[in-house]
Amino acid sequence: MNNELNTLLTTLYVFLDDRILQRLSLSRAGRPSRRPVLTDAELLCLVVAQHLLQFDSETRWVRYAHTHLKDMFPGMPHQPGYNKRVRAAGTLISAVITERARDTPSWHELLRLVDSTPVPAGMSRETVKRSDLAGDAGYGYCASHSRFFWGFPLYLISTPEGMPVLWALANPKIGEREVTQAMLEQGHHLVPDGQAILGDKGFAGKDLERFISEELGATLIRPDRKDEKPRFGKLGGIRQWIESLFDTLKGQLGLERHDGRTLAGVYA
Repeated sequence: MNNELNTLLTTLYVFLDDRILQRLSLSRAGRPSRRPVLTDAELLCLVVAQHLLQFDSETRWVRYAHTHLKDMFPGMPHQPGYNKRVRAAGTLISAVITERARDTPSWHELLRLVDSTPVPAGMSRETVKRSDLAGDAGYGYCASHSRFFWGFPLYLISTPEGMPVLWALANPKIGEREVTQAMLEQGHHLVPDGQAILGDKGFAGKDLERFISEELGATLIRPDRKDEKPRFGKLGGIRQWIESLFDTLKGQLGLERHDGRTLAGVYA
């Protein structure tokens, strides 16, 4: 473990423990279970370190952490315990990402980006039939990558440089506009008046635009379709910009290799 990562994890731990977890009031105080040896702040630091060091396999990561990070995290559990803690921390992880995003300068930008990207959950027919995700996941087609997949589309609304603000996993059979509207209804408090949400033609729809305009006080900006009056133009290069940004985020988190076998696992 190098000094840079050591310093980063120490700073992150202090930030989480002193600011975010207390602000969220998501500590384990008041829960019927005993106080865990590994705290929530330590667990989140380990999750961040796992992705920074690009360990897709939790088994390999736990083995590495026990060898190299035991001094910093003496309560590091073995693989089954770590797996259960991470799967149970999905809501905590989600809330911490949102709180962390509030502290970035681009949070106050008026522009937001919206798009979806596939998160495969199985590659073989046998996996599809036997997976615990059957019924929730489904077959879909990604036009951007010209491929079919079995899994979930990940819908993401982010700041201009890619800080996640809102996200959702959905069955591929549900339309983009329906998922986006449901996501914005749930996170309406994160969309201030006057904000512009930039997407592609797939989000064109009167109901969605009316909801964003009248209910949120925001504006949906997208390329014009051929069958409507000119408003925003073709917005050349916008599609490539959004796809490049979201593909980078997807690669950083290893979402093509998430190895989740349950809904909680995929979500975490």
